[in-house]
Amino acid sequence: MDEFLDFLQWPAMAVSLYAAFMIGSKNARKRIFGFWMFILSNLLWIVWGVHDEAWALISLQVALMAMNIRGIFKNESPG
Repeated sequence: MDEFLDFLQWPAMAVSLYAAFMIGSKNARKRIFGFWMFILSNLLWIVWGVHDEAWALISLQVALMAMNIRGIFKNESPG
C-alpha cells in the first residue's frame, strides 16, 4: 500500500497539468471540466499528503479546492 501511495504523486501531477491546460480554454464547458480535474488533483494530493504527513501541502490543497469550486460557479455555461 505504501508503494501505491508513494506513486500517487505522479497521477496527481499529471491531472494538475491537464486541468491547467483545460481552464485555459475559451469554451466554458472545458473550463468547468478543468476545474473539476483540479478538484480531483486536490483530492489526490491530499491523500498523498496525509500519507507523507505533509500538512502544509494538505492546507494548500484545501484552499485551492475552495478556489476551484468558486471557479466552477464563476464559469457556469449558459443554457
